[in-house]
Amino acid sequence: MSEIRNLNPTLVWELFDEITRVPRPSKKEEKIIAYLVDFAERHGLEYKCDKVGNVVMRKGATAGCESLPTVVLQAHMDMVCEKNSDVQHDFERDPIRTRIVDGWVMAEGTTLGADCGIGVAAALAVLIDPTIEHGPIEALFTVDEETGLTGAFCLADDMISGKYLINLDSEDEGELFIGCAGGVDTVATFHYVSEPAPANYAYFRIDVAGLCGGHSGDDIDKGRGNSNKILARMLLESALLYDLRLSRFDGGNLRNAIPREAYAVVAVPAQKKKQLEIYFEEFKTLATDEFRLTEPNLRFSLAECEPEPFIDYKTQRALLRALVGLPNGVIAMSAAMPGLVETSTNLASVKMPSEGEIVVTTSQRSSVGHAKLYAMRSVESVFELAGASVEHSDGYPGWAPNPDSQLLKWCEASYAELFGVQPKVRAIHAGLECGLFLEKYPHLEMVSFGPTLRGVHSPDERIEISTVEKFWVLLLDVLKRVK
Repeated sequence: MSEIRNLNPTLVWELFDEITRVPRPSKKEEKIIAYLVDFAERHGLEYKCDKVGNVVMRKGATAGCESLPTVVLQAHMDMVCEKNSDVQHDFERDPIRTRIVDGWVMAEGTTLGADCGIGVAAALAVLIDPTIEHGPIEALFTVDEETGLTGAFCLADDMISGKYLINLDSEDEGELFIGCAGGVDTVATFHYVSEPAPANYAYFRIDVAGLCGGHSGDDIDKGRGNSNKILARMLLESALLYDLRLSRFDGGNLRNAIPREAYAVVAVPAQKKKQLEIYFEEFKTLATDEFRLTEPNLRFSLAECEPEPFIDYKTQRALLRALVGLPNGVIAMSAAMPGLVETSTNLASVKMPSEGEIVVTTSQRSSVGHAKLYAMRSVESVFELAGASVEHSDGYPGWAPNPDSQLLKWCEASYAELFGVQPKVRAIHAGLECGLFLEKYPHLEMVSFGPTLRGVHSPDERIEISTVEKFWVLLLDVLKRVK
C-alpha cells in the first residue's frame, strides 16, 4: 500500500493514489474513463458520458440544502506523460510510482499526474463523503486537456446545468484565478533530401540535457533554458565556423512543455574534428555560465558515433537559422495586471518522424486576442521565410476576468475567515478550459483554485502535502457558502 494513503485529508489521498494507478495519457483515456464510470456505479451516483469521453456525475443536495444552486466541480482526467531518459516507464500500462520527499509527493523519474489528478480526487471525495454539507453537485471530468482541450471543445450542450463552476486545475495555494490566456499551436514542416554520409568526416552525437523544463505557460517567465534553442545556437555557429553538417535533430516532446533535452547527430570534415571539440568545450563553458542561476544542472556531452546521411545543405541552413531566429519565451507583460505574462511563445519540439521530414512544434499564448494573433504571425513568418510549410491549430479562447463574480466573493470571504489572510486574486498565463466552458454556457460564474504544485509537465512535478488539506478545507467551506 502506498505511503501517501496515510496523509491528510485521507479520503482525497486514497483516491489520488487510486488514480495514479490508472494509465491516462492524453488522447488515451479509455482506462480512466472506465475507472470513473465504475466509481459512479459502485457509489450509486447518476452519471453520463458524451461522445468524446467526458464524464459528469451528479449528487443531490444534503438535507436542508435542497434549495441551493448547483455547483459544478471540474477537473481534467488526462495527464502529461514525461520521463527522464534513463527511466523505464510505459505510461499506457504502468502505474505511477509515488514517493514522499521533504513534505512533497512526487514520482520516481516521471510526471506525477497531480495535474489534474488531485483535482479529480477532490471532486470524487466530495461525491462520496457523507459528512459534507452542500447543495446539488455536478462533477465534470474532461478528456484531453493537455494536448488539445478536446473535451472542453466538444463538451455536449446538456452535460452540466450549474450556475457556478469551480475549476480544480490551479497550482498555487492561496491564489484564486479568475482569468487565463488563450493559445494556439504553430507547426512547421521542413522537407529535405538525404545525402550519403562521406567517409572523410568525423561524426558526433551532441546532447543538451538536465534543464528544468516545466509548463510553457506557468514557467515561461522564469528564464529557464530551452534545449532546442541552446542546441540550435551551438549547431549554427559550428556550421559557420567548421562546415558542420547535420544528420539528425531531436528535442522536446510536448507542445505545452519547455523542452528539457535535445540531441543532434552531426559531422565535420576530419581535419576540423579537433577544432569542433575545442569549440564544444568553449560553448559548454559559456552556456553553463549564462544559465548558472536558472539551470544549475545543465549538461552537455559530445561523443563520436556511427555515420548517418546528411540533411541537404539548403534545408540544414534554413532549419538552423529558423530555430535560432524564432522568438521564444515572454513577448510582453501585462500592463493591466502587474506580474502577469501577457504574451509568450515556446519552441516546444523538433522531430524527424519520417524520412525527408522535419516537424517543428511551437505554441503561442496571450490573454489578449490580437496579441496572440501577432505572436502566431511572428512565428509563422520566420518559418515561411525559411521555406517551411506552416499549419495552425484551431486555438482556444482566453477567459476574461470577472472581478464582480459572486462566486469569487464567496471564495475570498471563505479563505480570509479560514486562514486569516486575504487570498491573491489573479489571472494565469496557462490555458484553462474555462474560456471554452464560457462559450457553451455563458451564464457560468467560475473560479479556479488548487494546492501548490511545482515542476508541472516535467519529471520534477511535485505537490506540497500541507497545501492539499488547505485546498480541501477551502473547497468544503465554499460549497457551504453558495446561496
